[in-house]
Amino acid sequence: MIVVHQSSTYDARYSTKRGVDEAIRFAKDRKIPVIYLQDDSPEEFYFMEDCNPDYWVYSAGGEITFDVTASHLYIVGGHLELCMSVALHDVIFQWAKRPPRNYRITYLMDAIYSNGKMIDPSDPFYHDFDHFLNIVTYGRPGGEHWPKLSLLETMGIIRSEEHELNYIKQILPRWDTTFPDTFRIEVQLNRSVTKVLRAAKGWFPPTVLFHFVDSALALSESQTP
Repeated sequence: MIVVHQSSTYDARYSTKRGVDEAIRFAKDRKIPVIYLQDDSPEEFYFMEDCNPDYWVYSAGGEITFDVTASHLYIVGGHLELCMSVALHDVIFQWAKRPPRNYRITYLMDAIYSNGKMIDPSDPFYHDFDHFLNIVTYGRPGGEHWPKLSLLETMGIIRSEEHELNYIKQILPRWDTTFPDTFRIEVQLNRSVTKVLRAAKGWFPPTVLFHFVDSALALSESQTP
């Protein structure tokens, strides 16, 4: 699990606080290694309850300076459109250079913050998004970089599964220019039917799955006997 810049410097309303704490608890309960990426923002602004990951790694802009050898990555925290995007692009670039195998990235949406940069005024849910953003940031003091929502809040505004999937496709890292066409690419939202973004030849081609989950709490419940 990589936790990217979980700081109130960027998420001033702590929209992802509960989500990141549950995500880290989920990972530690299952012995999943946890890596915190830290930049130059004040250390006291980092708001994870657990301050003892397996590794702290300096990363100014989300860049990944270490080998990600796992085939399943949980991604937490970070600005969806900026530092988290940088981290994911670095990860999939590493994966694409290795011998083909199946890969999975699980996004824990209540632990990821976003400013809605990828939402276009022409989108049918734009006005709802803009209205909600104005409400939750009303009267906030200046100084924060951009107002933020969690990705889960954004999906709650969109609501239509068709529109949610269209939005998800826009925010994925550039798999199309990273993985060769021998890889099958899939996306899934919670437990919905997996959507194929690009097919590949053969019965069992190497597959990359981008899986978007509401929360680590949902994963915990689904894995309870």
